Amino acid sequence: MDGERLHCLVTGASGYIGGRLVPELLRAGHRVRCLARSPGKLRDHPWAQDAETVGGDVTDAASVAEAMRGIDVAYYLVHALGSGSGFEDTDRRAARIFAEQAHAASVRRIVYLGGLTPAGVPERSLSPHLRSRAEVGRIFLEAPVPATVLRAAVVIGSGSASFEMLRYLTERLPVMVTPRWVHTRTQPIGVRDVLRYLVGAAGMPPDVDRAFDIGGPDVLTYREMMGRYAAVAGLRRRLVVPVPVLTPRLSSHWVGLVTPVPASIARPLTESLRHEVVCHEHDIARYVPDPPGRPLPFDEALALALCKVRDAQVATRWSSAAVPGAPSDPLPTDPDWAGGSLYQDERHLPVDAPRASLWKVVEGIGGDNGWYSFPLAWAVRGWLDRFVGGVGLRRGRRDAERLRVGDSLDFWRVEEIEPGRLLRLRAEMRLPGLAWLEMYAETDTDGRTRYRQRALFHPRGLLGHAYWWSVSPFHAVVFGGMARNIAQAAAKGMSARGPAVRTGRARRSHSRKDLRQ
Repeated sequence: MDGERLHCLVTGASGYIGGRLVPELLRAGHRVRCLARSPGKLRDHPWAQDAETVGGDVTDAASVAEAMRGIDVAYYLVHALGSGSGFEDTDRRAARIFAEQAHAASVRRIVYLGGLTPAGVPERSLSPHLRSRAEVGRIFLEAPVPATVLRAAVVIGSGSASFEMLRYLTERLPVMVTPRWVHTRTQPIGVRDVLRYLVGAAGMPPDVDRAFDIGGPDVLTYREMMGRYAAVAGLRRRLVVPVPVLTPRLSSHWVGLVTPVPASIARPLTESLRHEVVCHEHDIARYVPDPPGRPLPFDEALALALCKVRDAQVATRWSSAAVPGAPSDPLPTDPDWAGGSLYQDERHLPVDAPRASLWKVVEGIGGDNGWYSFPLAWAVRGWLDRFVGGVGLRRGRRDAERLRVGDSLDFWRVEEIEPGRLLRLRAEMRLPGLAWLEMYAETDTDGRTRYRQRALFHPRGLLGHAYWWSVSPFHAVVFGGMARNIAQAAAKGMSARGPAVRTGRARRSHSRKDLRQ
C-alpha cells in the first residue's frame, strides 16, 4: 500500500492526536473521513473543508458501520478516560464494535495508538488507565482485520494531557513536594514522531499484525523531565522533594489543585507512573524509517511544544512564526487548560469618529505623545524598570507620526502593524513573563467605529502569576483610562499629537493636558 492514495477513517478528530493527524494524512495524499459525536467541534480546524465529517459514536454499531463504508484504513484514537469509573467497560465495548464493523466493511487495517506498558508486570497490576489501553490493543490484534498498535508513554506536545501536567507543575512550583513516582523512568516521544508513525502505519504490508513500542531517544525520570523543562523554558532550577506519603490517589488531587488538568484525567495519568515504561524494541523503523535526527530528542521536542509562548503572534492566531502549521502547535479545539496560562485584560469602546481618526491616535501613541493614561503610573513603571536594569521609558519613538515593525516605543517594541486596523506591541521591560499590548481600530456590524484593546501576559513560574495578580487591581485605572482617553481623543479629532489645527510641541502639550483633565 506504500504510496497508494487511501481512504482513511479517523475517530477522535476533535482530540489532541486526531486533530493533528487529519492534516498529516491529507498532506500525504490520502482522503479522510472523520467520525465525531459532535461534528460542529471540528469546524474551527483549518482542514475542516478538506475532510468529510460524519456524526456518530464508537459505541453505536450502526453509526460505525455507516462511517466504515469504503474505508481502507481505520484509525482508533478515542478512549473513555475521564468519563467515570466505568471507562474500562466503555473502552472494551467500543473497541469490539469498531473491530467487528471494520471486518464487515472489509477495511484493510486498523491503527490504534495505545499506552506503553511495563515489561514483566501482570496486566492485573497495571493502573486502570494502562490496563484498558492494553486490552483495547489486544482486542484489535485478535480481530480478523490486520492491526497496527502503537504504544507510547508521555507524548510531548502542547495540548497533550501528560505534557500539560508536566508544564504546569514545573512552571507553578519552584519548590515541589512530590510523590515517589517522580523517580519512575519513562521514554517520552515528540508528537511529530507519533504522527509520522501513525501516517506511515497506513502503508504497512498486509501481513503486519502486531504492536510496536514507540519512544524518543531519551529515557528520563519524571523529576529529570521537570528539570529539563525548567531549563528549556528559561526557569530557575526547581527543588524537588519526594515524599512516600503521596500515593497516586493523593497526588492526583494535588495535581488537580496545582494545575488546570482535571483530577479525573490527572488520576489515571499519575497512577500510570507507578511502573517504569521504556521501549524494548524499535521495530517500527523497519516499516516507517526514521530520517536523520529522528526521533526528536526530548529537549528539542520540548522547545517545539513551547512554541506557543515564544512568539506573540500566537496570542491572536493558532500558528507559530518559527514553524508554521507545526503539529505541535495548539489548536482552537484543544482543552481550555492546554497551552499554558495566558492572562488578558480586554476593553471595548464605541468611538464617535471615523475609523481613520481612531487609527491616527493609535499610531501616534507613546514617546513625547504619552500613553493616554495615568501619567504617574507609567512614569513609576519606567523608573522601576530602569532601577532593575531595564530600558525604562527613555527610548521614545523613532518617528512622531509613523510606526513600523521593529520600532522601539519606550519599553515596548512594535511587533505587528496592520495599517488602519492593528498595532501590536511586545513588552521589553523586565517582567517575570512575556507581555503584549494590542490596539485595534474596528468597525462593527452597524458601521460604527469601535476601539478594542488587549493586554496579554504569559507568566513565567510562580512569580509571574503573583505579578499578574498583584497589578491586576490597577488595570481599571491604567488600561481602562487608556481606552477611554484614546476614544475621546479620536472623537475630538485629535491624534496623539493634538488637534489637526495645531502644530509642533505646543500642539502635543495641548493634547496631553487635554487628556489628563
